[in-house]
This record gives sequence, C-alpha cells and structure tokens, in this order.
Amino acid sequence: MGLGTTFPAVNKTRAKSDIFSADSELVTHITHWTDDLFSFKLTRRDNFRFRSGEFAMIGLPDEQGKPLLRAYSVASPYWAEELEFYSIKVKDGPLTSRLQHIVAGDRVIVKPKTVGTLVLDALLPGKVLWLIATGTGIAPFASLIRDPDTYERYETVVLTHTCRDTAQLEYGKHLVSQTLCDPLIGDEAVEKLVYYPTTTRELSPTMGRITSLMDSGKLFADLSLDTFNSDNDRVMICGSLQLNIDVSNRCKAAGLTEGSNNSPGHFVVEKAFTEK
Repeated sequence: MGLGTTFPAVNKTRAKSDIFSADSELVTHITHWTDDLFSFKLTRRDNFRFRSGEFAMIGLPDEQGKPLLRAYSVASPYWAEELEFYSIKVKDGPLTSRLQHIVAGDRVIVKPKTVGTLVLDALLPGKVLWLIATGTGIAPFASLIRDPDTYERYETVVLTHTCRDTAQLEYGKHLVSQTLCDPLIGDEAVEKLVYYPTTTRELSPTMGRITSLMDSGKLFADLSLDTFNSDNDRVMICGSLQLNIDVSNRCKAAGLTEGSNNSPGHFVVEKAFTEK
C-alpha cells in the first residue's frame, strides 16, 4: 500500500456521525503509511485548546448511533490550525476497524477535554529530554518536538522510535524531516533534535529493543550522551504496557523519580491506552 492511499467511504458511518456535529470535526486528509498504520487530519474549532503531549477522546458513532470513543494523543502542535492523529489498524477493533475507512469530508467525534501526563510541566527543569516511543506511541512526541517551548527548556531533545520493521518508521521519519524544515522551530530543531530509530525484526542501521540498547550502553554511546542521571535527564515514555514498565524501572534504578501534573519529577509515562 502506497503513501496517501485511502479506503472508500463508509456511508453508514458518515450518515450517523451527523448527529454528533457539535462535538465533531471534518476529515481533511488521510495518509496510509502501511497496511497497519495511518494518520489523519481534522479541522479544529476555535475553542479547542490543549497542551502538547495531551490526548483527547475521539471516535465514531456505533451501529446503535452511540459514540464509540477511545483516547488518542494529539499529534499536531498546540499552534496548528488542524488536529492530527496517528493510529494503528485493528481488523476486528471496535473503533479502528471503522476509523481506518474515513475519507475527506467525513466527521470524527472529538470531545473538548484533553488530559495526559506527557506534558512539559510534569517535568522538573533539566538539560536532556528523552522521548522514548514504540509504535504509535510516537504520537504525543510528534506534538512536543514541534513545540517551541520544548527547545527553550532543553539543550538536547532525543526522540527514539522502535518498531518491528522499517516501513513502520516512515511516519516518524517524515515527521522529523518536516520538523527540521518548519519555519517556526526548524532552526532550533536542527540544533537540538536527535532522532534515533530502531527496528526489532527487519534489518536496519540500528537494531534492537530500546531497553536492550540502554542496558548495553549502545544508545548512549551512539549519541555521545551520558546514561540517565537526575541532574540532567528528563524522560517521557509512551508505548506498550511492557515498554512503559521496563523503561520506568530503568529510570527509577538511575535515581529518577516519576512526575505528574501536580508533582513534577524526572520522568513521566502515559498510562492511558488507545485501541491497539
């Protein structure tokens, strides 16, 4: 499946979505990155506000006309005119089995409240910001690496993205390329943003689970950075449940404390899960 490939519209979904127009946005663009991954952009009403890294409840009406919602990180930066989301496709998934068929002009429900722990204010001041992602967990970081405040607060911003094969890294590669050319934050990103993609199955320049690369020291050696320490490093984690646990444990072992919106710390992990 090539980039930009779209599925035909599901008329039943479009018709039923009209009743949720007060809490819905129009689909403006869809990109199918692989058979299993796609991103989409929606219009953004003027009063929709969020902090980079937060998630919203989005979805479609089900067969009975009731809203079927899941938590999705907003992948666009807070200043963007459109809302972007990045999703996996699940053949029998209650939501994604239908969401993957949206086309431009369809409506998607977007509830106005946004929340989340992957926000800059949940971290204490530091020098190096690590954004550790697997799969679609890169979505909140897509917002954060395009936020000017990220580069004002940190001297180095490291985005790691681990997937099974190279095709699943395409969204992240495109994201970083666009960020480096962005007229608002491109100069800062060129100076401070470091991208570290890895694969676990298909052969690529850097292979291995990110936790294994941490344990071996290869991650830090490749980037000429010290291992995690509470004086300099701040870490955000978003991926599978096991990844979240494993990286959190390594942060704690290095003396980093977990933070939250109410009590900032050295690392934060997103505990809300989208439909995978």
